[in-house]
Amino acid sequence: MHALSFPRRALWRVVFFVTLAIRLGAASPAAATWRAGTARENITPPAGVWMTGYAARDKPAEGTSQELWVKALAFADPAGNRGVLLTLDLCGISREVSDHAAAELMQRFQLPRSAIMTNVSHTHCSPMLNANLSGIRILPPDGLAKAVAYTRELELKMIRAAAAALEALAPVTISWGEDEAMFGFNRRENTEKEAPALRAAGKLRGPFDPRVPVLAVRAPTGELRALLISYACHNTTLSFYLWHGDYAGSAQAELERRHPTATVLFAIGCGADINPAPRRELTHVEQHGRDLADAADRALRKKMTPVVGKFATAFEDITLTFARQPTEAQLQEAREKNQPNKEMHQAWAAAITEQMRTRGGDILNYAYPIQAWRLGNLSWIALGGEVVVDYALRLRREVPDGLWVFGYSTDVMAYIPSERVLKEGRYEGETSMIPHGRPGPWSPGLEEKIVDKTHELLVRTRGAK
Repeated sequence: MHALSFPRRALWRVVFFVTLAIRLGAASPAAATWRAGTARENITPPAGVWMTGYAARDKPAEGTSQELWVKALAFADPAGNRGVLLTLDLCGISREVSDHAAAELMQRFQLPRSAIMTNVSHTHCSPMLNANLSGIRILPPDGLAKAVAYTRELELKMIRAAAAALEALAPVTISWGEDEAMFGFNRRENTEKEAPALRAAGKLRGPFDPRVPVLAVRAPTGELRALLISYACHNTTLSFYLWHGDYAGSAQAELERRHPTATVLFAIGCGADINPAPRRELTHVEQHGRDLADAADRALRKKMTPVVGKFATAFEDITLTFARQPTEAQLQEAREKNQPNKEMHQAWAAAITEQMRTRGGDILNYAYPIQAWRLGNLSWIALGGEVVVDYALRLRREVPDGLWVFGYSTDVMAYIPSERVLKEGRYEGETSMIPHGRPGPWSPGLEEKIVDKTHELLVRTRGAK
């Protein structure tokens, strides 16, 4: 036997078994960089349930034009830190509904509250929920009973979707990128009628965020498993009496047609003062949906940034205050005065009277939710309420790399104006408190409170071990 034969054979055995161990480890879920899972539940109500979003609606829904969904996207990083995002084709959601669903998921999966994120698309062709937009209309007894029953069933479907997504976690790669869509416009600075012509001439006024953030989740084979898209614009193209997800629903349906292996989710950005144009027709909503889907596909064709690193979350309430409490004379006027949208003013008076009875002077304080997620080198901020575009533009200037900002998350309790919009007043700064059933406009200083806490939570997640 040659003197070097035995050592060579021994060396090749070592190489063989080390290589085998590496391959087996790479194939196991524990060795995957990230895992993800998706699920969905149909939340389309039957005809006869009252709709929300527009005060002028004076009867229940007549049927379905497009199905409504709750969709779940769950994540786990290499260390096993998990979280789940729930997106819903709804106009709003209350803190009670979000917290009830979260409490069950926290107990079942040993998750912190910060690891459960909820975002509604703000489609106005969706059902009225119990305890949300309480100032928009006093429902008849049968309508209220249906809203309560629907809300209870909605919580169960949210829990089922999230649980199924968490139980379906499997190895994936995740990447993110952006493109743009231009069908939104600042409704405070431009009229709906003039918006298309001003856009064509490049003369639209006021702040606007055209960005379309895109998160792609792929199987190890490269197959697209999930796609999350966002846009900062009201889902108010349609105003008929049929259930519909508006442009966000059309975009999701179009992208799922183009990518049949993927679950497509939509999380709305800070578009409380942004409307789509043109509006009112099904052809318009289908075009906006295609425009958003085209932007997502353009982002997918670009070089995207891979998500590497850890998953970390943070969640905290801050106390915001309303500037004033209405007097009994103002409430009485709202109950009795014959004015436009009289039913809405009556509903507002009833909501405020009940809040004053149950909460007293504490009616002026509100626990406002802010949530932060870190997915490797990408950060998300989820703000409660109908947040105006100023917040996203400011935060992305102050945190320029890898930050997405969502509104309409956890609790859609009111409009959230920037300091500029609050001073200017008008609908987003002043009178929007009526359909939301709030006592009055916010006190000055809310923007700095929200932005300061947002930065604090971002530091907390980015410093997580």
